Amino acid sequence: MRVSLEQAIAELKNGGVVAIPTETVYGLAADATNDSALKKVFEIKQRPADHPLIVHIGDMNQVSDWATTFPEVAIKLAEAFWPGPLTLVLPAQPHVSRVVRGDEPTVALRVPNHPVALALLKQGNLSVAAPSANLFTQLSPTTAAHVEAGLGESIPVLDGGPCNVGIESTIVSVSANGQWQLLRPGMISEEEIAKVATTHHQAPSLASAVANQIVPKVPGQHALHYSPRTPLMLFKDRLSLIQESKALQAMGLSFAIMLIGDSDNVELNCQTINLPNSPDKVAELLYSSLHDLDTMKVDRLLVELPPVLPEWLAVLDRLSRAGYR
Repeated sequence: MRVSLEQAIAELKNGGVVAIPTETVYGLAADATNDSALKKVFEIKQRPADHPLIVHIGDMNQVSDWATTFPEVAIKLAEAFWPGPLTLVLPAQPHVSRVVRGDEPTVALRVPNHPVALALLKQGNLSVAAPSANLFTQLSPTTAAHVEAGLGESIPVLDGGPCNVGIESTIVSVSANGQWQLLRPGMISEEEIAKVATTHHQAPSLASAVANQIVPKVPGQHALHYSPRTPLMLFKDRLSLIQESKALQAMGLSFAIMLIGDSDNVELNCQTINLPNSPDKVAELLYSSLHDLDTMKVDRLLVELPPVLPEWLAVLDRLSRAGYR
């Protein structure tokens, strides 16, 4: 059910939920100060109650409403990347709902870079918690139609067009003493974060933190996540993908393929989506392409992985979780 900006604001103020556009993905929004509304988000998504939610605010002046401290490094990051696809995890004010925090002592905040989302937040004088508007572990939506296909047409949707970043925000935690840590990769890279953070001490890398189980709970850490309904197979090289396609064909199984980069001289007798060899463009088109492949109702989806390079980290993260088995 598509709704206007005014209808969306009214619905949120009345304790309802609305799917809203951001530059990353569509979020299933609820008033971040209303526990009964927040619980509806968890129920609709079938999301575990101990998973924190990201609070979307209208500008960085509202950080003090939610966090006990706004360290210098966090201020620098906010000034550099807000509005934008960066979430800051900061020590939470005591009044911040445990439902939002997932019982963590921190709160996750960001200012979205989307005119419709910002209009909703500012005109409605709202702060909203808005995890992706999909069932838990399934593909994130990047259009209003994706929301309706995944959650049904009874969910109010504020249509803001296709998302132009296309994958979820980078998440960085900043402690009261200014120590920062990358918790989820996104299209703002760890290198960009480090350049802005300058002299402030970085906590252990994401990989070592995960290995030592010292990462606080944040969205997107579940091993299986961002996943289409069709079984997904990932391939580090194109030759292996082609060999698998031949094996599936011999078994009489149907499949569709997503390639990254040039596909000249590649003969594939199946539905194929070819994405350009650009991290930004692949991120923008990743979920919409997987949604398109999922609708083909084939037995398998075969996806070529990008190279293991820093600029591809966010895409690799989403695909590795989507194909987790």
